[in-house]
Amino acid sequence: VLGVVRTACRIEPMTVATFDLGRQLAERYQFRVYDAMIVAAALLAGADILYSEDMHDGLLVEDRLRIRNPFRVRSVQER
Repeated sequence: VLGVVRTACRIEPMTVATFDLGRQLAERYQFRVYDAMIVAAALLAGADILYSEDMHDGLLVEDRLRIRNPFRVRSVQER
């Protein structure tokens, strides 16, 4: 399974920059530490959407990254 993920997705390594940004995001947005590291990695990778079923659906992080719950049913206006 991991081989499929590695070929289909870009893997962002955990670096000092990721850790530092994650700590800042945890404070600013009240994320849990592990969630903050995921958000930091997504930002550093240049993602514009992060899919998570347990983070703040719809939140725009740093004016660049939108968190979306892939299981939430959206109205036509929200799409």
